[in-house]
Amino acid sequence: MSTVMQSQPSQSTDPLVIAGVEYHSRLLVGSGKYKDLEETRAATEASGAEIVTVAIRRTNIGQNPDEPNLLDVISPDRYTLLPNTAGCYTAEDAVRTCRLARELLDGHDLVKLEVLGDETTLFPDIVQTLQATETLVKDGFKIMVYTNDDPIMAKRFEDMGCVAVMPLAAPIGSGLGIRNPYNILTIVENASVPILVDAGVGTASDAAIAMELGCDGVLMNTAIAGANDPVLMASAMQKAIAAGREAFRAGRIPRKRYASASSPLDGTFF
Repeated sequence: MSTVMQSQPSQSTDPLVIAGVEYHSRLLVGSGKYKDLEETRAATEASGAEIVTVAIRRTNIGQNPDEPNLLDVISPDRYTLLPNTAGCYTAEDAVRTCRLARELLDGHDLVKLEVLGDETTLFPDIVQTLQATETLVKDGFKIMVYTNDDPIMAKRFEDMGCVAVMPLAAPIGSGLGIRNPYNILTIVENASVPILVDAGVGTASDAAIAMELGCDGVLMNTAIAGANDPVLMASAMQKAIAAGREAFRAGRIPRKRYASASSPLDGTFF
């Protein structure tokens, strides 16, 4: 496993703000699929992430005292834990899982909501997600919602009170990259809450493209945990997110059909 020098999060004037809390890293990472907890710890540190998702239905965070505890390597004192409802296929199960997370984490109310439609595609079931969102918002949860790349639905979730909207770039774990950048761009242009690409990122260039489109951040797990060297990939993703954000803020040159001289012609001798 590679040893990666961990750079300090940029103390910039361009923080990511979610539910009123400022974060200096725009990379959010998952905590599953690693070979062991030590690899989880090392890759998370190398990523520079400050928010780490936890699949409540699949991960021990204290409910099983005789098993390894994720919180031993991903401390709530250092990271913002983002409980998620991975593995839920109904609104009822998702709501129950969020309430369990709140109990296990002493009243923690920031959650990532996902309600899946089937085990093959892992696409979101939007009807069930809408139902769960309505219940959880009334119950006082701050919801970061996983949805498809539909601009209409993204705006609907924002209007319902979600604190962030997380459209997929491609199917979960596929590594296909951003399949419909124009939909993602439309979602970003019409949003007043953070938009974070969730699912489909495969490598650092995918993450950079998401940020260059104007997304506020990217959440990923498989792209890092499934790499040959997860720690090195986590470091690459950190750099890609930062570079993509800077490029977006800088403003790219317009695309042209024909060449444009790099040096001015005025004052030339011939």
